[in-house]
Amino acid sequence: MERVVASQLRGFLVDTDFLDPAQSGFRLGHGTETALVALVDDIRRELDRGSVSLLVLLDLTAAFDTVDHGILLGRLAGMGLGGTVLQWLHSFLEGRSQMVSLGDTCSAPQPLFCGVPQGSILSPMLFNIYMKPLGEIIRSFGVRCHLYADDVQLCHSFPPVTKEAVQVLNRCLAAVSDWMRANKLKLNPDKTEVLLVSRKAEQGIVLQPVLDGVTLPLKAQVRSLGVILDSSLSLKPQVSAVARGAFAQLKLVRQLRPYLGKPDLATVVHALVTSRLDYCNALYVGLPLKTVRKLQLVQREAARLLTGATYRESTTPLLRQLHWLPICYRAQFKVLALAYKALNGSGPAYLSERVSRYVPSRNLRSSGEALLSVPPASQVRLAGTRDRAFSVVAPPPMEHPPKGNYGSSLPPVLPKKNKNVVMGAGI
Repeated sequence: MERVVASQLRGFLVDTDFLDPAQSGFRLGHGTETALVALVDDIRRELDRGSVSLLVLLDLTAAFDTVDHGILLGRLAGMGLGGTVLQWLHSFLEGRSQMVSLGDTCSAPQPLFCGVPQGSILSPMLFNIYMKPLGEIIRSFGVRCHLYADDVQLCHSFPPVTKEAVQVLNRCLAAVSDWMRANKLKLNPDKTEVLLVSRKAEQGIVLQPVLDGVTLPLKAQVRSLGVILDSSLSLKPQVSAVARGAFAQLKLVRQLRPYLGKPDLATVVHALVTSRLDYCNALYVGLPLKTVRKLQLVQREAARLLTGATYRESTTPLLRQLHWLPICYRAQFKVLALAYKALNGSGPAYLSERVSRYVPSRNLRSSGEALLSVPPASQVRLAGTRDRAFSVVAPPPMEHPPKGNYGSSLPPVLPKKNKNVVMGAGI
């Protein structure tokens, strides 16, 4: 029954476009990678304009367990649900209890008046509805935000000489804290992290945001949705951490190799190693070769392990045999896939608005192809922006889109032959 209700509710949320546009949690076509790509793109474009950015990662304590049932039902009624539907959701939330078990002893059941059931397919959608007003409050201060369920990230960009920027951010944080308190959610200032992203010339700026009377110190690096971001967006700490973890997994897989057939071994390698290399790898596009070399070494070792090759053998034929793109080209292909989804409407709106179709002034043979307009050079001055910002690097790969006159629409899935094109360039 929950699956039926979840399907109907999901369709209603999509049709009405009710959820906050910056919410990426538990939504079709959205994910941690799309959220981080948009966040990093925003920061890189602001660096190109000469601004610095303060990134605030808010920490919520047991957010799913503190959702107030009355407030949530009010939100559901406010979005147009009523009658039997609202009554069913009321019965879904109410009438639950909890107890503590220790050995053979159990406490008396206690009724629950807050929280959404853990493990239910409905709970993530209900939590997104509960958090809907927060994004509007943050943006009212001119501060950008990205949300992934209970993970809230604020990004405030401003010229380095502006003295009122931190005051604006502090007022925004105070409003967020008041909203959290009114909605029975608890912020944890001690675990909230702040990162100042700037060019080298501005890295000595002293800024101290305040949340609930607690001064938030600046960190040299923070972990956002599983990715380590540093103050210059070099991603060196992230690459090092991924390589270290992947090598550790490879060591474990090597011990299992005598007991696994090749298909099972390939499954294990993809699950434990390749998945680490591919997680949010769209952020790696344009990174210097010396930075991604650590990840390339991991991939080479994985190819040798899977094929049984010796250390003296070249890995280029192995990658071609396995049909694996090298790390740099995997990142480019991921950007191509994200841009493709942005074009055909299956990706988040916040990525679609970063790319726009190229409209020629005359009717050309390429008019029916899905070309994207490239930002002019006057808007892209820094090499880091030219090589790494999604809104800048996404158009060039789409200069050779899937062949065929698709008019205003594209096939829903990126054709496999596009990987073959990238494969030919990469190996």
